[in-house]
Amino acid sequence: MTKDMTTGSPLKNIIRFCLPLMVGNLFQQFYNMADTIIVGQFVGKHALSAVGSVGPLSFMVIGTVTGLCAGFAIPVAQRFGAQDITNLKKYVANIIYASIVVAAIFTCGAVLLAKPLLNILNTPVEIQGEAYNYIVVIFAGIGATVLYNLLASIVRALGDSKTPLYFLLFSSFLNIGLDLLLIIVFQMGVRGAAVATIVSQFVSGVLCFIYVKRSFPILHLTKETRALDFKFIKNLLKNGLPMALQFSITAIGSVMLQSCVNGLGADCIAAVTIGGKTQLMIVLPAETIGITMATYCGQNLGAKKFDRIEKGVHRGVALAFGYAVIGFFVAQLLGPYMSLLFIDGSETEIIALAQQYINAGSYFYLILSLLFVLRNALQGLGYSLTAMTAGVFELIARGVMGFGFVNTIGYAAACVANPVAWIAADIFLIPAYIIVSRKVKRSLSPHISEELGVSSEE
Repeated sequence: MTKDMTTGSPLKNIIRFCLPLMVGNLFQQFYNMADTIIVGQFVGKHALSAVGSVGPLSFMVIGTVTGLCAGFAIPVAQRFGAQDITNLKKYVANIIYASIVVAAIFTCGAVLLAKPLLNILNTPVEIQGEAYNYIVVIFAGIGATVLYNLLASIVRALGDSKTPLYFLLFSSFLNIGLDLLLIIVFQMGVRGAAVATIVSQFVSGVLCFIYVKRSFPILHLTKETRALDFKFIKNLLKNGLPMALQFSITAIGSVMLQSCVNGLGADCIAAVTIGGKTQLMIVLPAETIGITMATYCGQNLGAKKFDRIEKGVHRGVALAFGYAVIGFFVAQLLGPYMSLLFIDGSETEIIALAQQYINAGSYFYLILSLLFVLRNALQGLGYSLTAMTAGVFELIARGVMGFGFVNTIGYAAACVANPVAWIAADIFLIPAYIIVSRKVKRSLSPHISEELGVSSEE
């Protein structure tokens, strides 16, 4: 079921699209955290540290692929907003071709480089074996990640945030069941957690494909729309590569920071892992509002409705700010209890360190919320390179905090490294969005270019 976001109340459109997406992302977080929780509770803190130590590395590769899939879907949202169904189908066909190549390249490259990357990460010797067993399986399953995220991104570009949710819910419960089976019953340790994640994601992707094929006639390809067209591929890469680079640049900064944290020992690694996972869960609604803005802005750009774009971004910022306040109190009051999901209550020192990390981040949720909305709005408007540049600011900030302060001050610097990166990104994003919005407004005044992609950074 498609959803046209170019008519009606911008606020209602955003909320209606956002709510099922928020539920889906919540389960995505549980999906991603199930490994960490079950490993921490049933295998031990060293295994938890092993999984946590490669978290940024996993995010760097998987996040890059996910960002590429999301970027590929932006022209689909723009063509849907313009009701240009023929070119929409051509984009879908060429997205499939591009994604097959991407999955093959990333899978081979990541698996071959897994061991050297662990050394670069400064992974402690005592957990390096388990860290490798986990990450190499995750990398081997990149194709499953591409399958689900590609389908989910295309369907969301049509305004339907519910369909991917249903399959994600199923996959989340399957992942938890497989985690318990493989880790507790078959004693497969961290390798079992990784296998559970990949199998669950593959099943989710296959089911989503079957449903989309049966229920979305707008995506059915004909002979004339199946052709490989490098003009379309070029525009897909123009949208996808900057979004992928945005993820990878952000992740490289996290990898740099993690390499410094890994030098602080297993307890600090476990605390940052718990604190980071807990924080991701707390800020998820604000992040979802940001993701919604990419589809909203993309569709309204295709429909040449700048006033709706402007109103929608204002409403999105207000919603995200409102939640940021709620998130602050959740972090301050419930953080210690949420940490108990990951580790036994007897590990009081690790829990205290994790709460220190959570508390430090919570004071900056307003800044993070603004980052989510503005970055995704720029993506939807076709200014992927501009959005990516904000990631460069984050990378630099994390590198400075990691090598300049974590290595000298210690754990306290690790707690504020991410907030400093958010501030750096917003320093760039705020004026960038103002400039872009004025440029888009001028371009939509008479007629926007009828070329592929509707808007671009020329």
